Amino acid sequence: MALINPHINFNGNAEEAFTFYKSVFGGAFSKLIRFKDIASAEFPVAAHEENKIMHIALPIGQNKLMANDVPEILGKTNENENRSKIVISAESKEEANHLFNGLSAGGAIEMPMEHSPWGTYFGMFRDKYGIEWMIEFESKS
Repeated sequence: MALINPHINFNGNAEEAFTFYKSVFGGAFSKLIRFKDIASAEFPVAAHEENKIMHIALPIGQNKLMANDVPEILGKTNENENRSKIVISAESKEEANHLFNGLSAGGAIEMPMEHSPWGTYFGMFRDKYGIEWMIEFESKS
């Protein structure tokens, strides 16, 4: 079966955000490529952007959360957009609480973790980097 791997654009703080995400999910980065690593005569990189992230990946279960910093030449990403959210299906209520509490630290909670009208344990927030998340646990019983 195909896997869906969310990809996030950042305005220069991808490494900071992914270090934070790694502190919540655990694990290690499977890729970390800086713009200076791919610089060439055909793809020049400004000195102030050399250490920005061209690609970073954090495995989470069978999937990967991936990101990059948007080079200034391409403009800024809109950190207040609300067209998409990253949804995490937790394996237990305890895991849902851990992920919600960890990822929402310093962010803005839209819906606290609680039992939803549709029968799941659910919460929603925007993290301190402006990324929107939904955490859900559906009991099998």
